[in-house]
Amino acid sequence: MLSATDRLEFAPVPDKGSLRAFALAVLAHILLIAALTWGVNWKRSDEAASFEAELWTSVPQQAAPKLVEVAPPLPAPAPLPTPAPAPPPPPPVKAPEVKVSPPAPDVDIALEQEKKRKLQQQLKQVEEQKAEKLRDKREAELQAKKEKELDRKKAKELQAKEDLATRKALEEARKAEARKQESKDQEKQKLAAAATEKQKQAAAASDKERQAAMKRMMGLAGATGTADAKGSAQRSSGPRGNSTTYGAIVRAAIKPNVVFTDEIVGNPMATIEVRLTLDGTVISQRLTKPSGNNEWDEAAIKAIIRTATMPRDIDGRIPDTTLILEMRPRN
Repeated sequence: MLSATDRLEFAPVPDKGSLRAFALAVLAHILLIAALTWGVNWKRSDEAASFEAELWTSVPQQAAPKLVEVAPPLPAPAPLPTPAPAPPPPPPVKAPEVKVSPPAPDVDIALEQEKKRKLQQQLKQVEEQKAEKLRDKREAELQAKKEKELDRKKAKELQAKEDLATRKALEEARKAEARKQESKDQEKQKLAAAATEKQKQAAAASDKERQAAMKRMMGLAGATGTADAKGSAQRSSGPRGNSTTYGAIVRAAIKPNVVFTDEIVGNPMATIEVRLTLDGTVISQRLTKPSGNNEWDEAAIKAIIRTATMPRDIDGRIPDTTLILEMRPRN
């Protein structure tokens, strides 16, 4: 009977790749389990990203980088067992067929993860751009508001300066106009005073010439008065018989023209110088001595003005061209 050692030369050649195939199968199963575990964790909803809040501060602040979850590293492959010394070849047995599962699509998961990361980064950039635009817009509005307020303040100050300059110009114009009007009034007063003085001088000269002419005429007519006599009659004369004096005649002519109704204390006397022509027409009247009552003085002068012409004496002539009238309110 042949021993087993004698039959080895006739045994089939042992399969050298069975151990390697077994190790690869174990590694594939380990990778498959890890991929399935990671896939379940990846598809789980991210609670941290479910709630978002936008914070605003008075001073712009840069947000911290968002936490991005990184997939856990794949477990390291198990070390290959150290090959044991080859046992004696067993009897030839048909090796079982091992089904190797295809590896997990690591490339698709990485692409999806990269796509998600890029999308989150883009969303973050968009949010940052919106926040920056909103911040720039608010800063621009605040700057525009400040510039508008500054322009309004400058316009107000400029308007105030213009109003002040206008008021000053109007005040200067008013003062200049007042000075001009005052100068005109002074000039008018000077002209009026000069005209009045000229009229007085002309009246005095005319009266002087008239008196000289009267004296010459009286002298030629055989007047008997002295050289300094002021009468105009050819000779001095007085009342004849029981006729009234010339003063009484003048008083009787002026009295109806006196208008004075005021109550007065006493009986003051106003002395008025009246100048006449040869026919008795009043040329001028002048208050030489006031009575102390302005109303009575004015009433006496107006009475002489109303009389206009003095009456003639009983001889039909004007005794004198210059009369001194003493007028009292109770006479």
